[in-house]
Amino acid sequence: MLATLAELTNTAFAYISAGVGAGLVTIGAGIGIGSIASKAMEGIARQPEATGKIQTAMIISAALIEGIDLLCSVICLLLNLKS
Repeated sequence: MLATLAELTNTAFAYISAGVGAGLVTIGAGIGIGSIASKAMEGIARQPEATGKIQTAMIISAALIEGIDLLCSVICLLLNLKS
């Protein structure tokens, strides 16, 4: 009975930590993309002639952040399914 309780506790901690990790990654990605968009809008407002370059850099940065977000979420899912 005691070994079963310890196994359940470890499984519960694994599920909780995977869920918290995925949530933190998603929140961080949202904050990062919001910050990029905010700074891009400020830059476009100051220099409208540089709109194309700013938008290109913004889209590339947002795509990289989303890629990291997806990778970290998959890692959390795999850790969750492993336990």
